[in-house]
Amino acid sequence: MRLHELYAFPEEYKNRRRIGRGSGSGWGKTSAKGHKGQNSRSGGGVRPGFEGGQMPLARRLPKRGFKNPFRVEYEAVNVGQLISMFEGKDEITLADIYDRGVAKEGAPVKVLGTGEVEKAVTIEAHRFSASAAEKIAKAGGNAKAIEG
Repeated sequence: MRLHELYAFPEEYKNRRRIGRGSGSGWGKTSAKGHKGQNSRSGGGVRPGFEGGQMPLARRLPKRGFKNPFRVEYEAVNVGQLISMFEGKDEITLADIYDRGVAKEGAPVKVLGTGEVEKAVTIEAHRFSASAAEKIAKAGGNAKAIEG
């Protein structure tokens, strides 16, 4: 037996509530909505955040700060982590980093300097911290920065 072969027995399913189907069902007449009023109507009720005409909390609180729409969020990857994950490789491309799941697919990658680099390795990423670039160069490798 496998997970996709498991199923619940039909008698274990909980029946959905069929409202408005006669008084014998227990959900007839007003269909559990009470008498009259906004919430008894079809499409009734108020939108999220509505406080009965009182100034909503979202509008009472002051607006603060600034959100930069052009900010670029980089996926941070340590150079030591890359070396250990791709042991034996002397060239680590951006595609390799995405394939291994080190960074989210398509996200800009920045390599940080935590960890040790013993052998010459070429690493391809969008950005490098100064310490990461220095460690890679000192080991005889190459830090290849990609535009965009």
